[in-house]
Amino acid sequence: MIRVLLADDQLLVRAGFKALLDAQPDIGVVAEAADGQQALAAVREHRPDIVLMDIRMPVVDGLAATRRITEDPQLAEVKVVMLTTFELDEYVFEALRSGASGFLVKDTEPDELLRAVRAVVAGDALLSPGVTRRLIAEFAARSKEPAAAGALSELTEREREVMALVGIGLSNEEIARRLVVSPLTAKTHVSRTMVKLGARDRAQLVVLAYESGLVRPGWLG
Repeated sequence: MIRVLLADDQLLVRAGFKALLDAQPDIGVVAEAADGQQALAAVREHRPDIVLMDIRMPVVDGLAATRRITEDPQLAEVKVVMLTTFELDEYVFEALRSGASGFLVKDTEPDELLRAVRAVVAGDALLSPGVTRRLIAEFAARSKEPAAAGALSELTEREREVMALVGIGLSNEEIARRLVVSPLTAKTHVSRTMVKLGARDRAQLVVLAYESGLVRPGWLG
């Protein structure tokens, strides 16, 4: 059972998401929160698998709440997906740096929401459905100057290559085709790279790819 926490200051939004999620045999909403402070308390109490977190909330906003969750070693298994009204919300980029596993627009199709929840919990999500490479390009353009690439020294050449392909938005299947390997092999390389770099998920791997300078804006071909 995938345990979900809903954090949004709009009751109708929470009610709609809860009705959809609770109707699934493998998903259940374990708690709700109307602001970031309530969300933090509920996460610590219920330890959900995933938090659907609104970016704009009173008391403590979604970004600050996400940062506190992802920085807490005791909550390392909790995934956070940001909820936003606009696909290219200016806060999305900061949310990814804060440790969010991606984001969903609130008017996403029900099937896409369910797929996203299951994918993020499985660790396979890059960004939410509906996000195009244009988002990654925007993220790259806004990113700070590349940090020292010393953290990448533990990676093999193939792992660096795979990380760069993750960074430009390719799925495991697309990476497999590009490198002429099996999808399982591609997934294994991605998993090993995440372990070596201490990345929570693929979204954080994308952030690291840009911030280390391994991938630069414009490399989206």
